Amino acid sequence: MSAIPRPPLWSLLLTLALIAGVIGSALGVAYQVFLYRESFQALQDARKERERLDIEWGKLLIEQQTFGATTQIGGRAVMTLRMYSPPPNQTVTLSLPDSVVMTR
Repeated sequence: MSAIPRPPLWSLLLTLALIAGVIGSALGVAYQVFLYRESFQALQDARKERERLDIEWGKLLIEQQTFGATTQIGGRAVMTLRMYSPPPNQTVTLSLPDSVVMTR
């Protein structure tokens, strides 16, 4: 019987290096997937925040337009209709006696 020939040492080292490379590559891919998912979650959070801020911005624009319209209406009332707030000496306050009850 003949003895089984042993592979040279460099062949064994090359095999071990290839195995280490495959394992290292697999770990690198797993880490990249982890980083991708983390980045994607941060992106989703940023999109939600942007949407919330867009809604708030729209509400603020409506509020600003409302206040601007109030001022504009008041200016037109004074200029066109010559309306004004009466001075205190022309203001009358009415009081109802306690015995009068408002009913429908």
